[in-house]
Amino acid sequence: MNLFVYGTLLSRDLMAAVAGPGPLDPAPAVLNGFSLRPMRDNVVPFITPADGAATTGIVWRDLTADQQARLDAYEGAFGYTLDQVQVLVNGDPVAALCYMPPKGIIAGDGSWSLATWEAVHLAPAIYAASELFAHRPLPEHGALRRMWPMIEARAWSKHRATAGPSTVRYTAKPCDIRMVAQRPPQGSFFRLQSLDVKHRRFDGAQSHVLVREVFVGVDAAIVLPYDPQRDRVLLVEQARMGPFGRHDPNPWTLEPVAGIVDARESPQMTARRETQEEANVTLRHIEPVSQFYASPGASTDYFYSFIGLCDLPATEAYLGGLASEGEDLRLHPMSFDAALDLADTGEIATGPLVLLLNWLARHRDRLRAMA
Repeated sequence: MNLFVYGTLLSRDLMAAVAGPGPLDPAPAVLNGFSLRPMRDNVVPFITPADGAATTGIVWRDLTADQQARLDAYEGAFGYTLDQVQVLVNGDPVAALCYMPPKGIIAGDGSWSLATWEAVHLAPAIYAASELFAHRPLPEHGALRRMWPMIEARAWSKHRATAGPSTVRYTAKPCDIRMVAQRPPQGSFFRLQSLDVKHRRFDGAQSHVLVREVFVGVDAAIVLPYDPQRDRVLLVEQARMGPFGRHDPNPWTLEPVAGIVDARESPQMTARRETQEEANVTLRHIEPVSQFYASPGASTDYFYSFIGLCDLPATEAYLGGLASEGEDLRLHPMSFDAALDLADTGEIATGPLVLLLNWLARHRDRLRAMA
């Protein structure tokens, strides 16, 4: 099969991750009668018929049936369909297939650049493709479309990961821990990944092969809204499946505002968005607190925590959250001292909120002086 591509699959690295094993033979090509436009989010482009226009791209030649099946899974989930086209390769007409975009795409402004896209988006795009093709069998198009936001969020979590300070702990080298094998992931929203690893021991020897299971979550932003003038915080109450699954008689928990850091979103952006969505509160300043793994023995979950300075005039509990996301939240404005008492009695039993309250106890005077 000859496949004409015009967007992100121009990248040889992404094409290799999507198409999988097999040779890739590219040839520069031109598709006449179509114009390349960026989508509204300006992340990826699409083509649209236009008299007198031409789109430059690549023909990937002689793709195998397995490569075509992988490409169909990757493109078909978003409504792209194969169509026969004729392109020019070195001025000669060549028959090829091309993934045509679905109807109704809204164009953005400006132009699209592969180099610009690769600089920002290539690495997480490869992570996302790697997760997709780890499934056995591949998800159906409808299932993949539903799974894709979380696949992308996990990909960006991996892309966002950097090494923190190593003043006391061991400074790892790339070869110190390696995956020996992994099984297909389980789950449609979150992931459970079974894998075999070996790592360097503290005595310098190599460990035996260790069989482990990892809950593959996402990065999240966590923010405690704080009104420094009124010395008041805002707590979120909701029913949680973790305590319910543990058979806790009361699975309603008190927490900070929290939300998944979406693909192409910064943790600070998430903190502001989630505070508005969950509590209808606008943050005027975000104070970074800490970044940490929630349970590093078994989970990839990584939390960015903040104190969000804001106005909290309400004194009575009120309801919040987005009905479209199935959220049923009760918001509790209260004095800082009252919230700290709840942490001491154990009524607050969520670690991030305990951390934020104790951090605020140490920095409260400084934040109040800023108000």
